[in-house]
Amino acid sequence: MTRAEASQVPAGDPVTGGISRKGLSVGTVGLLGAVVIGISSIAPAYTFTAAVGPTASVVGLQVPAIVLVGFIPMLLVAFGYRELNNRMPDSGTSFTWATRAFGPWVGWMAGWGLVAATILVLSNLAGVAVDFLFLLIAQMTGQEAIADLAAVTWINVLVCVLFVAAATFVSYRDLQTTQKLQYGLVAFQVVVLVLFAGAAIVETVSGNAFDATSFDWSWFNPFAVPSFSAFAAGLSLSIFIFWGWDVTLTMNEEAKDPQRTPGRAATITVVMIVALYLLLAIAMIMFAGVGTGELGLGNEDIQENVFFHLSGPVLGPLAFLVSLAVLTSSASSLQSTIVGPARTLLAMGHYGALPEQFAKVSPRFFTPGYATVVSAVAASAFYVVMRIVSENILWDTILALGMMICFYYGLTAFACVWYFRRQWFDSVRNVFFTFLFPLIGGAILAVLFVTTLIDTMDPAYGSGSQIGGIGLVFILGVGVILIGVAVMVWQAVRRPAFFRGETLTKDAPVSRRRRGVTR
Repeated sequence: MTRAEASQVPAGDPVTGGISRKGLSVGTVGLLGAVVIGISSIAPAYTFTAAVGPTASVVGLQVPAIVLVGFIPMLLVAFGYRELNNRMPDSGTSFTWATRAFGPWVGWMAGWGLVAATILVLSNLAGVAVDFLFLLIAQMTGQEAIADLAAVTWINVLVCVLFVAAATFVSYRDLQTTQKLQYGLVAFQVVVLVLFAGAAIVETVSGNAFDATSFDWSWFNPFAVPSFSAFAAGLSLSIFIFWGWDVTLTMNEEAKDPQRTPGRAATITVVMIVALYLLLAIAMIMFAGVGTGELGLGNEDIQENVFFHLSGPVLGPLAFLVSLAVLTSSASSLQSTIVGPARTLLAMGHYGALPEQFAKVSPRFFTPGYATVVSAVAASAFYVVMRIVSENILWDTILALGMMICFYYGLTAFACVWYFRRQWFDSVRNVFFTFLFPLIGGAILAVLFVTTLIDTMDPAYGSGSQIGGIGLVFILGVGVILIGVAVMVWQAVRRPAFFRGETLTKDAPVSRRRRGVTR
């Protein structure tokens, strides 16, 4: 459908208990555009530079193995997402699908998990963009003092809000604008990362590495990780670096082929990201090793930004490209990540789970204008408050993000299993894609969720902050979920129709065999 045709689509079809359109621009996103936005949302340059050091410190040389193991539940869950999208292409994704499978209460919490997780990470992405902006300026001008400006609270907050405002402006406009912007930003980011990895390998082979480590296939053996706790900690970090691919599904109502394009884009995105991460992990281990030396991946002093510290030794005068890539990564992800929560909030408003204002679609751009602005304001407000209160609290909140990821990804995977329960054995394909794959992926995430809950009760987890002897990361993670429960109960009082199943009904497809259809 063209933009002109989309303008004839009403703001929202009548809601009668089934899936219905919301007035978004139809036929805007193709497969390439969806993949690019998916990669952008994951922000590989930012997430990997922040995660590779902590991962190496707990699993040593087995970083590639942990990346692969973390990839498995993501891929299995992505298959479940694809099946649900094939049957119900709806911008509410986790919210809509969990509601159709388990009912309104579980569905509402799945939607809350997605929105809360993305708003938390939006604030962090904005903060990272600010830090790297000043680092880049300092590198290019040779004035190291400029980098310290990021630590000045009022400057940091002001620039952060400006970043969010710019990202919101682009997201408010149609997805064609978003795609055009992301093509260049993502391409540059990926090219620099591949250049960095290639240069690191060449420097190692040439004998110029910091701690040259010969490549060994044993790096891919997950059973070589020293302990289960180390394995779980590394896997939790690995899950984080893959998070964000599901943004491709939230654009399903705007895709050129709503039933197939989003699911294919999600799978392609995850596969491309794991290949990039494995290349980077191998290159960095070969060049720097996993020790605690000056440039070793196990050195706690460089773990917040490994790329920055290795960029000079690896790329020499081109080191500024790495800082520019991480800045590009965080800034582009800031813009593309807004797409997800805005469309989930739109769906929640459309089906009566939130105030009707959230169902508003821009009459000019056919985007969820109100929900986009609310997402940006919430992320900005959260960042400002946390930055003023304590940077430690801000960091602990980001660590609690892992719980939210496991929470709503796991719920969605189980929603796939339960929704298609009457069709599990209709075909061999169904056995794997609607039953085994999402069940295993959801179970892995459920185990990680519980393990993380237990581990984060220890005050030593994260910044070391505590309240009453309980770790702050645990309190923040559980607190976000409990806030969601409280808001849900309030909405149930104010808007009972959704919670009675009147606007979006619980449903399960009928088996083909029961209808007398055989293969």
